[in-house]
Amino acid sequence: MTANEARKVHPIKGSLEKAARSARGVSEGLPKVSVAVLDRVLLHLNDHESQTDRYVVGPELTRPGIAEACAQHPPNVSRAMRTLLKDGLVEEHTRSVRGEDRRQKTWQLSEQGRQKATERNGDLSQTKVLLRNNEGELLELHAGDAAARLEADISLLQILLHAQHEGVLTYGDIRFGRIQRTDDQHPAPGRLTAMTGAHATYNNHPPETRPVHGREKEIEALQTWFEERKPCAVVHGIAGIGKSTLVAHWLQQLLKEDPYLSVCWSPCQPWDRALGLATSLLHRFGIDESHDPYNLIETLPLSPGGKIDVDAWRRRLLTYLTDARTIRERFKDEAGGPPPYWLIVLDDVHHMEEKAKDLLGALLQIASKAPLRLVFISRTTLKVYDRRDVHTRDLVREYPIAGLSLEETKVWLEELDHPSKLKADEVHAATGGHPLALELLELYGQPTHGDWLRFLDEEILASLPPDEQNLLATLALAEKPMQWATLAQAVGWEGLPPKNLLKHGLLIELEEGMWLHEALRERLLREVGAKQEQRKASLSD
Repeated sequence: MTANEARKVHPIKGSLEKAARSARGVSEGLPKVSVAVLDRVLLHLNDHESQTDRYVVGPELTRPGIAEACAQHPPNVSRAMRTLLKDGLVEEHTRSVRGEDRRQKTWQLSEQGRQKATERNGDLSQTKVLLRNNEGELLELHAGDAAARLEADISLLQILLHAQHEGVLTYGDIRFGRIQRTDDQHPAPGRLTAMTGAHATYNNHPPETRPVHGREKEIEALQTWFEERKPCAVVHGIAGIGKSTLVAHWLQQLLKEDPYLSVCWSPCQPWDRALGLATSLLHRFGIDESHDPYNLIETLPLSPGGKIDVDAWRRRLLTYLTDARTIRERFKDEAGGPPPYWLIVLDDVHHMEEKAKDLLGALLQIASKAPLRLVFISRTTLKVYDRRDVHTRDLVREYPIAGLSLEETKVWLEELDHPSKLKADEVHAATGGHPLALELLELYGQPTHGDWLRFLDEEILASLPPDEQNLLATLALAEKPMQWATLAQAVGWEGLPPKNLLKHGLLIELEEGMWLHEALRERLLREVGAKQEQRKASLSD
């Protein structure tokens, strides 16, 4: 099954599964990896047991070499070695080091240390790690089995540290290729030196989608943005509103007109990190061990736990993407020839906003000067750009996606295989035109099936700030629309109605006052207890 095929699930089931994953939280259920410093040292020295008792050894056995391999500061290594020496697990020797003029202090395992290292290797091999295989599937497996799945010659220590610091190991990670420094024939101690392969976390085409109902205005807006060649479009809206479906549908139509359009569709997951995105993009831009004219790979942390040099990555990538001769030479044998520009789509980018803020900001800077266009799909507007980029500089176009209109809802109902007996206006009032709610109506024959209510709870209400939740829950208790001043006083709200709720149709501003759509109201009226009584009292007051 390919990465695209892995996303081709039943539209209802897929949406609900996505909702369930998000509701469980970003980190809940993910394997936690933590390797003690002493265990790191034992595993590392065990990996270099072949150098035991040699007169000349490699830098792997020195303090700096052990520090880099174990992702530790040198003083921490010194403390660890004192403990291991005291316990009789290592031996200390002053030896010649390859590539160095002077003799240095080095360490190796004692006989007792070799036994202990073998024991810890067996125990730590059973540690659960996350891995994305060459088919794009996310797997949970034992660390000792990860190298075979990655098809890479990578040590158990490297696997564990990669999992601890970055979360997920990915088949074909560009850093798993042999990356050589210009001043040395061999990589530094602890550097990743496995295989080169195609990165598996992005696709060159958008995913297959369910049919799109309506959305003519939204599609036209995206097409206008595309033709005007603006750097960035942000498509945002509440969970399940159809953001990804809309963009994928639009992009599929675009590819029919231009099949050689260079697309990178990258689904962002809660466990993803900036480094994974950076390496994926480099691979998409044609950077690998045999083609790296501006030394972009040097900006990546090749040691587990290291940080990407975002500023250097940005400067070098901008230089590379604006070097027309280099790009022409790199892609001369590709179908369609060198791309005039790239279109990068980051789906569910809100999962990475905090962890990759600097990298996303760097991408926007590059897109403003290079043949690169960005589409961010998010549940919210993003903080990686300045509001001036939207209102005055015209670098970012924001496209809020709300529920379908009454007319679009009516057309959808008319197209059902088993037409609903419910009236379009009733369905629209109950669902707010939310596509997922309409899909559940199509599946179950009622507009507020239990799955929909659970989705509202888990995906929409749970993501709102407590004060906004309280505002909606209080309004739900009213028998008719309320003037904003009255509602604000009841809940202790200062200022204007929250733009976020208005923009996404959760809060509706009518002539009679503020209201909310019936699906939310039905869900919120099910609450009981002290808080509900307090809200009733605030309305009475």
